[in-house]
Amino acid sequence: MKKLHLYLIAILIVASVAAQKKNSSIKAFKKEVRENVLAKSKMAQVIVDKVFSFSELGFQEIETSKYLTEILKNNGFEIEYGISGVPTAWWAKWGSGKPVIAIGNDIDCIPKASQKPGVAYHDPIVQGAPGHGEGHNSGTPLNIVAVLADKEIMARENIQGTLVIWPGVAEEQLGTKAYYTRDGYFDEVDLCIFMHVSNNLGVSYGPASGTGMISVEYTFSGESAHSAGAPWRTKSAADAVELTNIGWQYNREHLHPLGRSHAVITDGGDQPSVVPSKASIWYYFREITYPKIMQMYERANEVAAGAALMTQTTLSSKILGSAWPRHFNKIIAETMYENILQVELPEWSDDDQNLAKAVQKKVNAPSEIDGLAVALYPIGLPITEPKSGGSDDIGDISWKMPSVTLRYPSNIPGLQGHHWSNAMAMATPIAHKGVISGAQLEAMTLLDFLLKPKLVSQAWNYFDEE
Repeated sequence: MKKLHLYLIAILIVASVAAQKKNSSIKAFKKEVRENVLAKSKMAQVIVDKVFSFSELGFQEIETSKYLTEILKNNGFEIEYGISGVPTAWWAKWGSGKPVIAIGNDIDCIPKASQKPGVAYHDPIVQGAPGHGEGHNSGTPLNIVAVLADKEIMARENIQGTLVIWPGVAEEQLGTKAYYTRDGYFDEVDLCIFMHVSNNLGVSYGPASGTGMISVEYTFSGESAHSAGAPWRTKSAADAVELTNIGWQYNREHLHPLGRSHAVITDGGDQPSVVPSKASIWYYFREITYPKIMQMYERANEVAAGAALMTQTTLSSKILGSAWPRHFNKIIAETMYENILQVELPEWSDDDQNLAKAVQKKVNAPSEIDGLAVALYPIGLPITEPKSGGSDDIGDISWKMPSVTLRYPSNIPGLQGHHWSNAMAMATPIAHKGVISGAQLEAMTLLDFLLKPKLVSQAWNYFDEE
């Protein structure tokens, strides 16, 4: 009995030493990977600025995707092009075995947001052109730098795992992530880490603030005629669009305060002398739960059908995009936040702060916001009171597997979003420093999940139980 007791003690000692050695190795790898990322600062700057220069709208990210996939291909990644039938979408994979970790970021830009970087007033590069007024030019460069830094260690130490980099194409139209999910690209993936530009380092878990959404375009078909010569012989599709919009505006009074809806007329006719035989209007319907999204959508269908009845036109509709409300993983978020506390925020120069304050003054940012962030946010806890706001089709993936969104500090606090002011910092040292901090954090978190299989199991336990 005494020998058995001593044997068990010896096993515990060996296990404890092995665990300490493993933790020591992970700590050393994390230190090394941070240095690896820092050594790629120039590379990060060049990629960020190059993608900024392309500034391509959703589904038009041709040069952006060509440039980014060429970098990945040259670094040993296997590329599948045109995934889910989307010409600018791709799937870049390196490594082997489990875990398989998908790392994503959006790549499209904003209409009419062209802006010279570092200029604290509206000064478009090209008047009326698109620009990165959401900062999507920074996230995939961050992912590339982080993964290449980890790749050096993985190759040398024979660390098993598969890293996948993929782009959110046409995120502003919620155009692709649901299709990636439907088409099975995430079926063999264990975890998803997604990036989104922000003004601080942050991560959250549980239900997130914001909404889910459905995007739909209603098209009406009628009969045209000369507007002055024979207007009584027409069935105006433009009238149907206007009546739809009027009906929906009256319906707004009866929406729940957390709901959001907005529209643009995509086809209002060709010229005043011809009564339009075709006209279209495009809506976003946002709510905080799937049933409420569908309730709003079904009500809008009734309004559009009523407009068609009143104008004797024919109605058709097309769903252009969708997004489920987001729900993020506690285990990934807590692991990531421990690394956030080690990385901390970038050291901002006086020039960085002066630019931020000048932009904030220009756009009348809230008075309590003054310059760039100098203190970390706490980890984001599950919301207890639903809060309305934007949508992101990363929500679809968050219901498929354990996922989080890492927010990194490459932009200026207090801006309104989807605006030329949000492009001002996106090819300046503010963006570059934020990308390096985010890449260090991401690379460290990837190492945690590559080297601690138990964390992957815990992440799935949370996913299955919540």
